[in-house]
Amino acid sequence: MPSLRTSELESHGVEEHVAAALATTHDFFAPETPVLLARAPGRLDVMGGNVDYTGGAVLQGLLQEAVWAACQSRPDETMHVLNPGAARYGWKTRFALSLSELSDASAIQAMCNAEEGSVWGRYVLGAVYFLRSHFEGAGTLDTPGGLNLFLYSDLPPNKGVSSSAALTIAALKAISAAKAIPLSGVALATAGQWIENVVAGAACGIMDQAAIVLGRDSHLLPILCQPCHPSPAIALPDGLRIWGIDSMEPRSTTSAAYETARAAAFMGYRMICEKEGLAVSPDASSDIPRWVDARWNGYLSDVPHPVFRTYYEHWLPKSLTGHEFLERYEEHVDPFTAIEPSREYPVRAGVRYAVEENFRVRMASSLFEATAWDVSETNLQLIGKILCQSHHAYSECGLGSQACDDLVNRALKAGFPGAKMTGGGAGGVVAILGRAEDRKKLLRLAEEYALDRGATPHIFEGSSDGTDAFGLRTLQFKAGKGWVCC
Repeated sequence: MPSLRTSELESHGVEEHVAAALATTHDFFAPETPVLLARAPGRLDVMGGNVDYTGGAVLQGLLQEAVWAACQSRPDETMHVLNPGAARYGWKTRFALSLSELSDASAIQAMCNAEEGSVWGRYVLGAVYFLRSHFEGAGTLDTPGGLNLFLYSDLPPNKGVSSSAALTIAALKAISAAKAIPLSGVALATAGQWIENVVAGAACGIMDQAAIVLGRDSHLLPILCQPCHPSPAIALPDGLRIWGIDSMEPRSTTSAAYETARAAAFMGYRMICEKEGLAVSPDASSDIPRWVDARWNGYLSDVPHPVFRTYYEHWLPKSLTGHEFLERYEEHVDPFTAIEPSREYPVRAGVRYAVEENFRVRMASSLFEATAWDVSETNLQLIGKILCQSHHAYSECGLGSQACDDLVNRALKAGFPGAKMTGGGAGGVVAILGRAEDRKKLLRLAEEYALDRGATPHIFEGSSDGTDAFGLRTLQFKAGKGWVCC
């Protein structure tokens, strides 16, 4: 079987290591049919993690590391997925199944839960299920034929940099293109969130997917998650840097700590609505299940900061057991978390975070916009203080991490303006703000951290364009040349 010409692919924006990985596919792709290649980078949560599901503002950057998905149509009614890199984590590397097996979410969940190391398949197979359930009769979905899907990633999983969202978006972009269904922008991001919520069972908002689809190289993207309203991206000045260092404490949006913090915010929202006499009911217009009210439309982060401090902060209980909440309020208004009767929920801190982080993000966005003409030390110190406030707020919600606290303290001691935990919290990556000339200082910090931890952390530096800006690459086999970009 033909191989891929790596040098030719690199000239079309396909990174060397990706081209080399594609060149090893050998008999996986048929030479007579084009291959469509999509790319989805990881995201660095600069601010706003955990307020995307309460309708808050977020501020997101993109990483250089990414997931690549190469998709090709095939004549039979089967889907073949090859993910060689999964072997590094002891995961399953191949799926081969009939498209008829992708009939509903529960069938995909059962299939991927039945075999150890198969959970990642929910995000990929869920993409096919989404298209079949939402675009019946569109493109070539009703035309007989299956798919070959090859995956490559240098984006490490379970670090809080949206590896699952990147996998979902890359697969969805490539598969939808192979089925002649145009999918981009907010629609692509929303589809990715639907797959994670409904098929993968992850209680995430839309922040990760929107940043991955819409973000730009060396920019920060402000997004108002109601449900998804991006603002113009903010260019980072040449001399400003935001690095990420892995704390080496893994985290997940399906962890107990994350789900407890999320449920606590919705418990507080439900309590405030009852106090104000506001009925809360399911939103019949939303494809992704959620609840709404007449004043804040279901968005807790829209409660004004002064109103929260004056009327609700000290009225809300510091904590509440699930049993106490259900006994009085009966109904939980978050479709993606369950209330455990014996668990303590940090209700006051959960609501405070939803309201105050939204406020902090808006201040930080304005200050980052000002760096276009003012990269003064005063401005950086102000941004740094806001980042640190955001970091400490995680701990109040039960999402703290000693490893991340250690990294943040080391960064501040080394003279960086600010640092914070990212994503869903309780581990993962710490974002560190600094100037370009601080890189040696950052590497020294990472080396010292590695010596104390007995392992070397991944350093995230560099940025790249999002999925829409990258677009699609079409690979065609040419006699005497191998696979070339058309």
